[in-house]
Formats: sequence, structure tokens, C-alpha cells
Amino acid sequence: MAIGSKELASVELDTFDNGRLSDELKKAKEELFNLRFQSATGQLESHGRLRAVKRDIARIYTVLRERELGIRATPVAVEAPAQADKKTEKKTKKAKAATESTTDDAAAEATPTKEA
Repeated sequence: MAIGSKELASVELDTFDNGRLSDELKKAKEELFNLRFQSATGQLESHGRLRAVKRDIARIYTVLRERELGIRATPVAVEAPAQADKKTEKKTKKAKAATESTTDDAAAEATPTKEA
């Protein structure tokens, strides 16, 4: 996990399903335990991390409770489309433009012209 709420922002937590939220909660609790242990033995270097992990845990509990009450919607499993690189996008646009121009030409040829 990253330091504090940078990784676990409430906006990002909205995209997690309940299973992943419980996994993140478990990781955060384990980290909090380790940080408390380091603090007790005098090995803790960053005391601010304790506060950040506690806030992450509270944030996860809040999202879970809001979903339970129906305040916050549970995310629907939607596969994000694969992002194509710029070269592929350019090739696709060129191919689409070429196809459209040939279909327009073919349509013009197939349409009978009225001779006067």
C-alpha cells in the first residue's frame, strides 16, 4: 500500500467490489499491527504512517457500511476496453475513412443517373 490515502482514495474505493475491499481491509489491519509493534519496540521511523493507515481502515469501513445501507452503489463488473496505442488508432481512422470513401463511390456508381 502507498502512504496514506493516496492509493485508497474514496473515489478509488468506489470501484472496488466488496471482496477486494475486505482484502484491502485485511492488509491495512496487518500493516497497522506491524506499525504498532514497531512503535512498541522503538523501531518505527514514520509515526504519521500510523495515522494514515488508521484513516484508510476507517475509509474502507465507511464505504462498506454505506453500501450495506444503500447510500453508495456497489460497482457493476464492467470490463474496461483495452486502450489502443496512438499508431493503432491512426491506422483504424485511416482504414475507416478509406472504407467510407469507397462505399460512397460505389453507392454513387450504383445509383442510376437520370438523363434528360
